[in-house]
Amino acid sequence: MDRLIYTAASGARATMFRQDNITQNLANANTPGYRADQVAFRAVPVRGDGATTRVVSLEATAGFDEQSGPIQTTGRNLDIAVKGNSYIAVQSPDGAEAYTRDGGLEVTPEGVLVTRSGLPVAGQGGTLNIPADTTVSIGADGTVTAKPQNGPAQTVGRIKLVSPETGELRKGADGLLRMATGEDAQADENARVVAGALEGSNVNPIEAMVSMISASRQFETQMKLLQTAEQNDQRAAQLLAPAR
Repeated sequence: MDRLIYTAASGARATMFRQDNITQNLANANTPGYRADQVAFRAVPVRGDGATTRVVSLEATAGFDEQSGPIQTTGRNLDIAVKGNSYIAVQSPDGAEAYTRDGGLEVTPEGVLVTRSGLPVAGQGGTLNIPADTTVSIGADGTVTAKPQNGPAQTVGRIKLVSPETGELRKGADGLLRMATGEDAQADENARVVAGALEGSNVNPIEAMVSMISASRQFETQMKLLQTAEQNDQRAAQLLAPAR
């Protein structure tokens, strides 16, 4: 009897985790450069006295979908879309280096090139400081140029672009990617960007909605199994009860 309870309860818990994952992806369907979270589960036997006859489902982080999203032309000089499997290096709030595909950049009043969330963009020689009263342009190799109203343009620096191997990056709760080893990735001189464009989210809303409906029905099935186990337990108790 309790085997059914273990199976249904662990299945319901796994389905809820999957539903949360799908909801997170749907909420970021319009977030530039967002990488959809993936989830996987594994069967783990319950250890205890006697034989391991009980198995529960536990979530196992499967990482994120590395497929590129659609590139949308914006015409804005501070927007860039990274080609291939490369990433933009930024300075995370804890001071460490992190990586993102969100190329919507801005310039702070202090002249620092940052992402829309305020994270400083890492250059190959440090942060990129933009001179005041200049027009910024970004080349295909990430080179940042500032041109004043009068006078020649000057090179500010080059955005650090990295191209780690598949599986080397881990996604944090803040949405930023970091090397699994904790070290900084090496700059890729061959990485390229598209200026005046942004990469959209790689979440497919239609597929996500279908998955959400499927998860909802699966959760209902697990709940019905728990109700069935409870009913069977009540009937067994009645049959085993001493006669009066």
